[in-house]
Amino acid sequence: MKLIFAIGNPGDRYTDTRHNLGFTIIDAYTERKNATFSLKTKFFAEIAEFTGGRHKIILAKPTTFYNDCGSSFRAIIDFYKIAPQDALVVHDELAITFGTLRIRHGGSDAGSNGIKSINQHGGEDSMRLRIGVNNPDRLLSDTDFVLGRFNALEQKVLTDHIAPAAHEIIDSFISGGIAVTSMSVLPSEKIDKKKDN
Repeated sequence: MKLIFAIGNPGDRYTDTRHNLGFTIIDAYTERKNATFSLKTKFFAEIAEFTGGRHKIILAKPTTFYNDCGSSFRAIIDFYKIAPQDALVVHDELAITFGTLRIRHGGSDAGSNGIKSINQHGGEDSMRLRIGVNNPDRLLSDTDFVLGRFNALEQKVLTDHIAPAAHEIIDSFISGGIAVTSMSVLPSEKIDKKKDN
């Protein structure tokens, strides 16, 4: 059994924000697998399931806020008896430039309060899919930036390049072929870094 655990904030206010990129990725992936989320209060999360090869796959979106997602993570791995290394955490990463994806095994929180919460709840050895959202030329503070939405060109890159690459990584994790790596999927056309930032 494996867990794909996305980090984000619940509620319409946060839908499609940079901080909810993990939710955006896992929503599209779940739809692709013809699975459906349902609320499971004992896990503090919305849960979907499907079978991938010989594994039962649990997909989770915590209903806690970003900074307390570790409580949901712990409830799920304890109930299903999932080893942390069989969990892939999908999240936005402000320390990484937009268009870059990094796969890591455990590690420090790198300033992410969501990862800090997961580490505090026994998830230090989980795999991480870190998806960059930062624009070096942005004009907004960190908080306003991550709670803002992608501009039209960024949204196109997200749909056409980032999401498909992230879904391939999730598939590789499920099949056991995931490797620690870093990649850029940014197309050659220049992103307008100041527009809508």
